[in-house]
Amino acid sequence: MDIFENAQGKSVLLKMAKAIQEKKAYLGEVDGLIGDGDHGMNMNKGFRVFEERIKDRDIGFVQGLGELGEILFNEIGGSMGPIYGTLFMDASEAGEGKEEIGTEELAQMLEAGLCGLYEIVEARVGDKTMVDTLAPAVASLKSSVKEGVPLGEALIRMKIKAEEGRDSTIGLIARYGRSSRLGERSREVPDAGAVSCCIILCALADGIDELMKDAEGGRI
Repeated sequence: MDIFENAQGKSVLLKMAKAIQEKKAYLGEVDGLIGDGDHGMNMNKGFRVFEERIKDRDIGFVQGLGELGEILFNEIGGSMGPIYGTLFMDASEAGEGKEEIGTEELAQMLEAGLCGLYEIVEARVGDKTMVDTLAPAVASLKSSVKEGVPLGEALIRMKIKAEEGRDSTIGLIARYGRSSRLGERSREVPDAGAVSCCIILCALADGIDELMKDAEGGRI
């Protein structure tokens, strides 16, 4: 199966929320090395609120991303709330009206989120931010579209590029945020935003893969 039904995408959203909650302490530890240490707490707050609000509702993947974005934008502290909020709200807007989501649709949504992010931040690849994770992940999906790669394989490729992007931040000097004041001392530590973005993208990919397998097995 090369697609998943938007209406069945709630399980993907919940997997994303659970992944962030499970990594709360780790994200705090990573952020504390060169930042203020609150990234895990703030992200956990937003995703936990989101989980509570949708757990007893019928909600599709696209609509859910929009609601997640609104919560992160409006209800969590730190600089990452508006950043992730914009990403998810713009991705959701790009997915409006889509009943089925395949490689092309997912690529369009995440690219829209990345473009929205570029409108509010100056960071680009190489600046030691979440962009170092998101941009190569989006590029990978776009390449998969051109090559006609099925969604399942495209997700595997996307995860690999997201992980590579996350790891690339270890050797970079931070150019934005509190950690930018450390200069060379910001090397040898991954960027917390790059780490959380990788967690989210990998959970999204795993959630979609599980959803497709369930549909093939007749469990949906």
